[in-house]
Amino acid sequence: MSATAIQIRSKGNITLPMELRRKYGLNEGDLYTLIDLGEGNFMLTPQVSRVAQQGDRIAQLLTEQGISVDEILQALDEERQRYYQENYVQK
Repeated sequence: MSATAIQIRSKGNITLPMELRRKYGLNEGDLYTLIDLGEGNFMLTPQVSRVAQQGDRIAQLLTEQGISVDEILQALDEERQRYYQENYVQK
């Protein structure tokens, strides 16, 4: 673990050093939770999007089932065509 000095600027902004942003893939707009550990100590932890978490879980399940993205896209296309035929094509 290494220590890096940072400065609080106007409006409470801090800038994380470029080497840390690159090392951990931190980008503008990323969300973090600031945890107050007491005695003036804080910890930043990334807030992972629930959508991203669910997407990762779905990808994991598909991989476990041996289903590819191409197969999913093909099934969606077939379902879209079936829906169109049932709902928009006059009989």
